[in-house]
Amino acid sequence: MSKEKRIIISSLIVSLLLLLFFTPKRKIRQAALILLFQQSYAWITGLFVVEKGWIAYPKRVFFKKSYKGSFTFEHFVFPIVTVLFNLYYPIQKKSGFKALYYLFYCSVLCTLEEIGVKYTRVITYKKWHWYFSFISMWISFYVSRVFYRWFFKNELL
Repeated sequence: MSKEKRIIISSLIVSLLLLLFFTPKRKIRQAALILLFQQSYAWITGLFVVEKGWIAYPKRVFFKKSYKGSFTFEHFVFPIVTVLFNLYYPIQKKSGFKALYYLFYCSVLCTLEEIGVKYTRVITYKKWHWYFSFISMWISFYVSRVFYRWFFKNELL
């Protein structure tokens, strides 16, 4: 099994385990909605970036011939991270802490992505830079947060 295939399958397993063990039972309904919302959002934005030729995924495990995007990242890893981001969002903290919360999540994901770009063929930047990923993830987290607050406004009071 290639290094890339091991990375993709490992990231899928780790993200599913994170979802399983860190989603409180009382918030499964919220987690499911965030997951579905983010899968849709990530699929649209990810496909746009790939079709524009800004990013390529030379080594893929799933849907190699029918889908140019990263199925694992756009449908599992990033949506699951977004679920955890929203479920553990520091509502009661000050704005500075909330900005650090965004910074932490975006930084971890961008660092892992940069490692993938530099040392593997899982992802290749063509007309893309790490800071585009950082900004797009920040926006994505923000959009998911706005949707989450809007949809569950009566439960979050």
